[in-house]
Amino acid sequence: MKLGVNLDHVATLRQARYRGGKKASARAEPALAEALHAVERAGAHGVTLHLREDRRHIQDEDVWMIKKESRLPLNLEMSLAPEIVQIALKLRPEEACLVPERREEVTTEGGLDVVRAEARLKRVIPLLRRRGIRVSLFVSPNLDQVRAAASSGAEMIELNTGAYSDAGTASARKSELNRLMKAGRLGHALGLRINAGHGLNYRNLGPVLAIPYLETLNIGHAIISRALQSGLEDAIRDMLRILRAP
Repeated sequence: MKLGVNLDHVATLRQARYRGGKKASARAEPALAEALHAVERAGAHGVTLHLREDRRHIQDEDVWMIKKESRLPLNLEMSLAPEIVQIALKLRPEEACLVPERREEVTTEGGLDVVRAEARLKRVIPLLRRRGIRVSLFVSPNLDQVRAAASSGAEMIELNTGAYSDAGTASARKSELNRLMKAGRLGHALGLRINAGHGLNYRNLGPVLAIPYLETLNIGHAIISRALQSGLEDAIRDMLRILRAP
């Protein structure tokens, strides 16, 4: 099983100070480059960035910096917006995961409606693949969507685990996990590689590992949150050490 680490929330924290047209300097904190190197040192298998149309967290310069500096494969989450597609074609990340996007959402909420987007997908996916970019579709564990993904020309699907992660009862979680397992089996049978992600954390991750043919889990918020908790005391001690220095 491979782990892809999503760094969007590092950029979200940075942009909390550098927004409203104020451009982050190379010394802005937290530095995405430092986060990247931590991901590499820790042994993760890939890094994920979502370049949104509204640029609410990851900025254009971030994707170029990560592509240049990273020793790990880059998975670029992206919409079908023409501007973003053109950036991806120039950037040539190792993977592109096509996702739906709505301005009012806090984070990507639902899976891509592959059935409705079929015509656009069949235009965009060949463009990406001709540039050597592996294409994944972020889909809910709906069997019709999985079938549509298989006929779209994509090589992979990323199963949206959001409904599983948000389930409030054990029976609801079991039901959602069953949907994910059925979608994984069908996707594999149709020739798709299977990834998953969204809302996964240290408490709910275990059962997800039972999804058949699962290759990679993309996780971000939970890791950044744990890093804040596990590193906060050290950060305060370091600051106090400076304050107490003669």
